[in-house]
Amino acid sequence: MKPTRTYLLLPLLLFVVVFTACKQEEEPQFHFEYFGLSQGRFVVYDVVEIEHDADVNQHDTTYYQMKTYWGEDYIDNEGREGREFIIYKRDSVHHDWALTDVWHGVYDGIRGELIEENVRRVKLVFAPTLSKEWDANAYNLEDPLECYYRELHKDTLLSGVTIDSTLVVEQAAYANLIDSVRMYETYAKHIGLVYKHYRDNHYQFGSDEVVKGRELYQTFVTAGWE
Repeated sequence: MKPTRTYLLLPLLLFVVVFTACKQEEEPQFHFEYFGLSQGRFVVYDVVEIEHDADVNQHDTTYYQMKTYWGEDYIDNEGREGREFIIYKRDSVHHDWALTDVWHGVYDGIRGELIEENVRRVKLVFAPTLSKEWDANAYNLEDPLECYYRELHKDTLLSGVTIDSTLVVEQAAYANLIDSVRMYETYAKHIGLVYKHYRDNHYQFGSDEVVKGRELYQTFVTAGWE
């Protein structure tokens, strides 16, 4: 007796289902592309920086542009493969870029790390989920900076440009009668950082005057390849 066509197809369908499920398990989506660590990628930002020091009656605001560029490969002192993160600044679009810093970026397992002035910071942890939490300063001597993802894979409008698929890393948010602290960063797929919000101000008790503090707002302008 010959087997029917239905019985012949059942093993084949079962194989396809099992193979597809295994393939999906073998290829998880970590979304490493949010870190933007690709050679030749540059990003330009408008930056506003404010320094407060009431002791010398100083409340200075500086406006400038910043350009970051992922450069050559390198091996760090732990033997990890990374990439140069080169920073340029200029006073305005009418001035030439001036090299100011060379930092380094690296993937360490599921962590995206940036070494800033020899200070190692964990910027992102993959795969991003709303339940992930980490200390950005876990590998340096600074005070703990507890981070978590507030938004995932959403479009963001910056400088009149809609940027596809961004995530927001919350770093600090608290306020009382003498402190006002708010820090978070927004990252976009295939670009990296597109917005940085940093405010760490300290007030005279019972007054709205900032006696000490620093603010920095870094906003995406454009990105490309060189």
